[in-house]
Amino acid sequence: MKVVVCIKQVPDTKGGVKFNPDGTLDRAAMMTIMNPDDKAGLEAALRLKDQYGAEVTVLTMGLPKAEDVLREAIAMGADKGVLVTDRVLGGADTWATSQTLAGALRNMDYDLIITGRQAIDGDTAQVGPQISEHLNIPVISYAQSLKIEGDSVIVERQYDDRYHVLKAKMPCLITALAELNEPRYMTPGGIFDACKAEITVWGRADLKDVEDSNLGLKGSPTQIAKASDKVRKGAGEKVTLDPSESVDYIVGKLKEKHVI
Repeated sequence: MKVVVCIKQVPDTKGGVKFNPDGTLDRAAMMTIMNPDDKAGLEAALRLKDQYGAEVTVLTMGLPKAEDVLREAIAMGADKGVLVTDRVLGGADTWATSQTLAGALRNMDYDLIITGRQAIDGDTAQVGPQISEHLNIPVISYAQSLKIEGDSVIVERQYDDRYHVLKAKMPCLITALAELNEPRYMTPGGIFDACKAEITVWGRADLKDVEDSNLGLKGSPTQIAKASDKVRKGAGEKVTLDPSESVDYIVGKLKEKHVI
């Protein structure tokens, strides 16, 4: 079994975010982490490796420094890493990103593709299903559990306060929730292997069956009208009162705002 996991290096929002003049994220200027949903998808693939001896390849698109997230995945237990990076791919929205990843996946052998449900820097949940459309394979999204049965995958798909049980024949694509599992830690031996691992690097020329008009910022139909850091709150109203007056004041404010 061959499993490809699409992972993304995303900004660590605890440190704040920065933007380029065109409204896109200035990724080079921010601390980064592996996207949480993607890490759950990677853990699912690694469990398939533990159980069935699956070969796990991690694939990412990004700046050259995105190699770091591939090495993290290898340190966790993945077998191979592929980085797609090229200046012409910069500024891509979900459409252009999914086109790029699909172009890379057409060069790869796979039975199962796993992506995260969504990335914390975009929250669209579009890239995984779009990849499946480009590759013309089935997709099951919002996976909270999965297992293999013969040549098929059976998934519990989260749905409001319940779940659907769906079955799809491989090859297919699954989008994973962060709640799917608890990702493992890197191991000392894995870290050593990751440092020595050779990362495959592809550029625009390596993408298969993708038009230039569908790539990068120019190939992105979604345009950012305005972008900003998180809204900063004002200092608010400050009062100095004794305990009994404080209670009356707070209750009065809650009534004023129709909270009580």
